[in-house]
Amino acid sequence: MAKLGVITDGISREFEHALEVMSEFDLTQAELQFLWDKEVGDLDDAQLAKAQSLLAQYKMEVPCISRHIFGGVGVGDTEVGDAVHTKHMDALGRCIDMAKAVGCPIVRTMSFRKEMILFGDQGSEVWNVSNGAWDKLLTLMAPAVQLAEDRDITIAVETGNNAMVTSCYLGRKLIDHFGSQRLKILWDPGNSFYCNEEAYPDGYESLRGGYLGHLHMKDVAADIPKAFVQQRELGHGQMGSRLSDLADAMKADSYSGAISLESVYRPIGGTFEDGFRASVSKFKEVFG
Repeated sequence: MAKLGVITDGISREFEHALEVMSEFDLTQAELQFLWDKEVGDLDDAQLAKAQSLLAQYKMEVPCISRHIFGGVGVGDTEVGDAVHTKHMDALGRCIDMAKAVGCPIVRTMSFRKEMILFGDQGSEVWNVSNGAWDKLLTLMAPAVQLAEDRDITIAVETGNNAMVTSCYLGRKLIDHFGSQRLKILWDPGNSFYCNEEAYPDGYESLRGGYLGHLHMKDVAADIPKAFVQQRELGHGQMGSRLSDLADAMKADSYSGAISLESVYRPIGGTFEDGFRASVSKFKEVFG
C-alpha cells in the first residue's frame, strides 16, 4: 500500500503548522522543499535540529528532499565543473547530507531547461532538432548519478513541464542510458500533461519495471496553444478521469512507496492551505 503525504510548504512554510495540519488528516509522509525562510539544503544546524525534533514529535517520515537542483539551467550554457554546475552539485551534496540526517531515501533533481525538440529525422534533424541537447544532458547528469552511487542514495529526476525530461518516456530513456539503480523518476503526471503524455496508461506503462521512485499528485487544466496552466482541486482537472485507473494500477502492482499531494492549488481569494483542504479528502479516497 502506498504511503500518503504532502509537500509541506504547500500547506505552510511554518513547518510545525504544516505538520499539525498533516496530522489532522493522518498523513505520515512529509516531503521537504521549503521550511521557514530556507530551501532544503540551506538550513543551518539549529534549523535542521529543530526539523528533526518536529518530525519525531509528529511521527513523520520524509520520503523525499526536494530542491530545484539543475532547474532552469540551460544545457547549452553549462559545462561540468563550471560555476553554475558546481553550485548545483554542491547543493545536491548538501541535500544528500540532509536526507541522511532525517532518514530520507530520495533526493530530487530537475533536468535543466527544456529544449523543445530533441529527436527527429527525415529533415527534422536539420531544421527542428536541438542537436546535441540530449547528449549534453547526459554529460551534465553523469556527475550527479555518480555522486548518488558514491553516497548510497537515490536521486529522482522530476518530470517537469519546463525541463528536458518532461515525460515518463524520456525519464525511462535517461535511466536506461545510465543503468544505475540509484537513478529513478519522480513522476508528476500533472506536469507531463503539458507535453501531451497521458498519465494512464501511457505514462504509467513507461514506469513499470522499477523506474518509479516517487510520485507527486496534483490536478491541472492545461491549454498548450495559450501557454496557460490552471491548478485545480484534485479530481476537477485533466487528472480527474484518470485518477481511479492510475490508483488501481498502482495497487495491482503493489506500489508501496510514497505519494505526495503537491498542494499548489489556491482557490480564488483563498490560501494554499485552503487548496490542500479542498483536495486532501479526494487524495486519500483514491490512493489510500
